[in-house]
Amino acid sequence: MNDGKSKLKADQTTMNPYEEKIKQYIQDNHLQAEHLSFTTSCHSVEDAARSVHTSAEDFVKNICLIDQQGNLIVAIVKGEDRVSLKKIGKALEIEPPRTANPPEILEKTNYICGGVPSFGYSATFLIDPKVMEKEMVYSGGGSENSLIKISPQELQKANQGQIIKIRK
Repeated sequence: MNDGKSKLKADQTTMNPYEEKIKQYIQDNHLQAEHLSFTTSCHSVEDAARSVHTSAEDFVKNICLIDQQGNLIVAIVKGEDRVSLKKIGKALEIEPPRTANPPEILEKTNYICGGVPSFGYSATFLIDPKVMEKEMVYSGGGSENSLIKISPQELQKANQGQIIKIRK
């Protein structure tokens, strides 16, 4: 039977440990969110949009940044938007942060680059107001082959993010 979700993994028991960890976080924190695993890549917004048959406008990107003291800042913007490091620096009253590299992302979030969720680890979370305008969004699901479907309000509840204009 092909219900349009044919790219979803049929056997959820083969889920990787990153996906298991975020699913457990969702369950433990009673979040209203749906975890989706695919056989196809969701690394880029374009790949993810193809996997769930929707547009980039329904996705958020979690841009991992590092401040001068080595602290993690996660800037959450809509899939088609870009982050302004200057606006983030100004909003937090710090020097503009730099983009984290893949080893730093893994070290700070315990998730691999390309699958970082919008919550579930310690960071300063910043959410662009455009994200909050959506009814539902898709975010990283813990691996390059998974996503989380969640309302922006639930996402903010999960990460205690500050709503600040951070897009270019």
